[in-house]
Amino acid sequence: MNQPMDSTHRLPSWLRPPDGLPGHQPSPLIQTEKLSLAYGTQPAFDSVSLSINRGCITALVGPSGSGKTSFLTCLNRLTDLIPRCHVSGRVHLGELDVLSPKTDVLQLRRRVGMIFQKPNPFPLSIRKNLEFPLREHGMTDREHLDHLLLTTLQDVGLWAEVKDRLESPALALSGGQQQRLCMARALALSPEVLLMDEPCSALDPLSSGVVEDLITSLRGRYTVVIVTHNLAQARRIADDVALFWVQHGTGQLIEQGSSKQIFDHPQHELTAAYINGIRG
Repeated sequence: MNQPMDSTHRLPSWLRPPDGLPGHQPSPLIQTEKLSLAYGTQPAFDSVSLSINRGCITALVGPSGSGKTSFLTCLNRLTDLIPRCHVSGRVHLGELDVLSPKTDVLQLRRRVGMIFQKPNPFPLSIRKNLEFPLREHGMTDREHLDHLLLTTLQDVGLWAEVKDRLESPALALSGGQQQRLCMARALALSPEVLLMDEPCSALDPLSSGVVEDLITSLRGRYTVVIVTHNLAQARRIADDVALFWVQHGTGQLIEQGSSKQIFDHPQHELTAAYINGIRG
C-alpha cells in the first residue's frame, strides 16, 4: 500500500481547520431548538436549545438520568430505532433539517458517526471491521479501501499495533484497542461529526488516557460531542460544556458556555455546585 497523504488534506475543504487565522471564532454546526424526547409517557429531556460549534469538542455533563445520552441519539436519529420514542423540536446540521421526514437517514449517519460507551467491533477481522461500512456505502475499489484502512488506523494510533494481524479477529484486541478501532471505523466514512457516549468509561486508566489523547487530536478536523461523567476529563479536553440536570422530573439544559467559563465562572448555582462536588 502507498504511504498516506497528510490526514488534514484528505478532508473536504470545508472540514479543514482554517489556515492562518489565530483566534478564529468557531461557528455553530449543530443547533437544536426546543428539542424534547420522551420514551412512551416518560420524558427524558425537555425543550433543549443548544449550539454546537464546528471543529470544537463539546462535553455534555451532569448526573445520570438527566438526558445527555438521549440528547446525543437525537443528533443522528438513532431515536428512530427505539420503539415508542417521541422527539419534537428542531435539529439542524448546517442547512439540513435532521428531523424532517425527507432526510436521508443513512446519509445523515454517515455525516454524524457514533462511538458507544462499550467498544462494539463486529465479530469479524480487523480489516473487515473497517471495510464493511465502506462497502455498505458503495466503496469497492481495492486501492481506495487499502488507503482508507491505512490512514484511519494511523489516525487512531493503531497501525503499528495491528499492521501484521489485519486478518485476526477484532474481538481479540484489548478494550482500548477495540475502542480505537471503532473510532477508526467511524472516521473511515469521513464524517463531519463524532458523537461519543462515555467512550472511556469502560477502559482502564492507561487505555482511557490513550483514547482521550486521540479525541483531543481530532479538534479542528471534526466536530465532537462527548457525554462524560468525568469532570476532570471534560475540563482537559472540551472547548465548550453543557450541563444537564433533572428538574420537575425531566432532563433540562441548565447552562452552556466555554469550558473556561463553566469551570471558572459558572453562572447558575447548580453548575457551581456540580463542578465543585456539592451536588450530583
